[in-house]
Amino acid sequence: QVQLVESGGGLVQAGGSLRLSCAVSGIIFKVNDMHWYRQAPGKQRELVASITSGGRENYGDSVKGRFTISRDNDKNTVYLQMNSLQPEDTAVYYCHVRTWRQYWGQGTQVTVSS
Repeated sequence: QVQLVESGGGLVQAGGSLRLSCAVSGIIFKVNDMHWYRQAPGKQRELVASITSGGRENYGDSVKGRFTISRDNDKNTVYLQMNSLQPEDTAVYYCHVRTWRQYWGQGTQVTVSS
């Protein structure tokens, strides 16, 4: 059974920071690229950041320079460090992996107040 479990979301003031975690089980974590998406109410889900199995990072334009994706293959966990948070970052953040199937976590709410 594949599971992706996000944690670390919460309420933070503009300019603050949060670190999201996604614990993965049921796949060979180290060979898979990992992704973070987010979705705000009434808006389309968007890609925030990706990290390949080799550690190469990519970011959406709106978060470049503020967010950092990383992974710990020994812990089967992918992280998203979010700094300089803005109200526009408010969304449910989802961990995602694509193998022969696609898997999503349950999401963790991030709310940024102005």
